[in-house]
Amino acid sequence: FLATKHIRSKYISFRPRKILKFVCQIINIPKILPKMNALLVNLLVTFILAVSFNVEALSPHYYDQSCPQADHIVTNAVKNAMSNDKTVPAALLRMHFHDCFVRGCDGSVLLDSKGKNKAEKDGPPNISLHAFYVIDNAKKALEEQCPGVVSCADILSLAARDAVALSGGPTWEVPKGRKDGRISKAIETRQLPAPTFNISQLRQSFGQRGLSMHDLVVLSGGHTLGFAHCSSFQNRIHNFNTQKEVDPTLNPSFAVSLKGVCPAHNKVKNAGAAMDGSTTSFDNVYYKMLMQGKSLFSSDQSLLTSHSTKNLVAKYASSNEEYERAFVKSMIKMSSIIGTGNEVRLNCRMVR
Repeated sequence: FLATKHIRSKYISFRPRKILKFVCQIINIPKILPKMNALLVNLLVTFILAVSFNVEALSPHYYDQSCPQADHIVTNAVKNAMSNDKTVPAALLRMHFHDCFVRGCDGSVLLDSKGKNKAEKDGPPNISLHAFYVIDNAKKALEEQCPGVVSCADILSLAARDAVALSGGPTWEVPKGRKDGRISKAIETRQLPAPTFNISQLRQSFGQRGLSMHDLVVLSGGHTLGFAHCSSFQNRIHNFNTQKEVDPTLNPSFAVSLKGVCPAHNKVKNAGAAMDGSTTSFDNVYYKMLMQGKSLFSSDQSLLTSHSTKNLVAKYASSNEEYERAFVKSMIKMSSIIGTGNEVRLNCRMVR
């Protein structure tokens, strides 16, 4: 377990690989172990791990001295982009989620493909990602103010927070101190949860990243922002199974409207539907529509197939305040999934 996993607390990631060999040497000394009982051995190992881990702490105050204007600069970049494009908030929130679910929150989704290497942003689930220019603009402004200090991974985390807050949602202090990764592979985007996932697949996907079923329900609420292309929910409105043409859990009139914009042989490239009835506002309308059978993705509908997740959906459908508080906690938790990055890029699209 220690050789393959990171151990995470609230804002801390431990990387035990570097000392694992040393620990193994200690606990295998033949002259010592016979004289120790199991408790002492455990205490020894625990102590060595505790004092020897390479600890990387995230903190809301990480740039207080080195770049005190970091938050403000990123917020301005997001504001400027939103003034011209109302789809920016949804794009940034989705981009951050896709970054953290592949190699941790290391900004690897921002890297461009180069030579024979096809990067994450060109993987099938990420083809529709956009608004990378917002991160570029923020990075440019930050490099002018405090060169070589703020990582692209932190910029994306801050931008996602601003996307929510500037859309009427909650704001929060983002723990900072992430480093940028050097590896980005399109094939690894297969790890992203698909819109066709059932509850078991979602549980596994989130669980592998240290996220709970509660986090799953709360973070799914981010679908309150944005737009979905027909390909993401086509399976629910055409040839659902051998007995049904349409997913029977869909509200009938809602299904008819979806079939209208997404016919069986749709040839309109950007055809699709809004994720909920208030697509540019961050609120709990997503949950209300889900309870009414008006969700788009199979993965959304799957939240109603488990007793525990269904209760959470009902809870957040009835209280926007409860939802916002929960969302902040789950976002901080997700954005604290630390990758293996160890640099601060000067250009978010390429490694140094």
